[in-house]
Amino acid sequence: MALILTREDVIKVLSMKDCMKAVENAFSELVNGTAELPLRIPIKSPDGLSLYMPAYLQEMKALACKVVAVYKDNPSRFNLPTTIGKVLLQNPETGEVICIMDGGYLTAVRTGAASGVATKYLANDLPAMTVGVFGAGVQAQTQLWAVAEARNVKQAVVFDKDETIAQKFASGMREKLGIEVLATRSEEEALETDILITATSSPTPLFNGSLVKPGTHINGIGSHTPNARELDTEIIKRSKFIGDSREACFKEAGDIMIPLQEGAITETHFYAELGEIIAGKKPGRLSQDEITLFKSNGLAIQDAAAAKLVYDKAREQGVGKEIAL
Repeated sequence: MALILTREDVIKVLSMKDCMKAVENAFSELVNGTAELPLRIPIKSPDGLSLYMPAYLQEMKALACKVVAVYKDNPSRFNLPTTIGKVLLQNPETGEVICIMDGGYLTAVRTGAASGVATKYLANDLPAMTVGVFGAGVQAQTQLWAVAEARNVKQAVVFDKDETIAQKFASGMREKLGIEVLATRSEEEALETDILITATSSPTPLFNGSLVKPGTHINGIGSHTPNARELDTEIIKRSKFIGDSREACFKEAGDIMIPLQEGAITETHFYAELGEIIAGKKPGRLSQDEITLFKSNGLAIQDAAAAKLVYDKAREQGVGKEIAL
């Protein structure tokens, strides 16, 4: 028997607080050597791209593979999203598939959770903090949600090229989080905050890195290809650079790859993987004025940890439908 979980089922059982703890444990396993994380496997077809992302977490007993498909013509041809994701969870003792769940909401929450964990370990911890958000899509929502779990946030300011979307984001997140959330038409206003979130699809830098104030923590989320970057060379040079994976950053993240190609930095500018900070193998923030930067590429260990959490919660709460495969 396998448990089938729809998007609505996943939403019902998955909280940001619980997901942050699961993701934190996953990063610890990665750096402590109890995780298996093969490179994602891409397969191109005439109409799109499929990615297979397997991972195993020994301590958490989480064995899973996420299948992500990116088909740009889906909306016009089939009334389907451009990106579709499903997660298969296995019993690590038998190999049997015990659950198939929707991966869209799970991916958004686990990505936010990683930034929440990074914020917990790297951002200043002040009594009432402010957050600047670049981008106003679904991922920006879960990013702000996670940061608000990690720190006492009193106000967020969101900047998006589409003012209507920014206003909608502000209204929705104000209601969800119970904090002041404002839409702004000024990039500079967003940069005056304590924590910055970049969660856009922009292939070019969003702001002048020299304008970022000392003490800022940045979660860089949106760009994930070698030729695209949300963050310019100046802010990379000014920041203590922490990545979810050293290998992924030097193979996929234009934010650090482009300054490296320019000769503006060397590979030693990569300070640590997030797991090394969590495990205490390297210190995180060393002063209030230090600029810290977490670059997220998205790792399958996050999916495996979140999927196991969702499965356990669904079992506890009697959510989902069992079928014989």
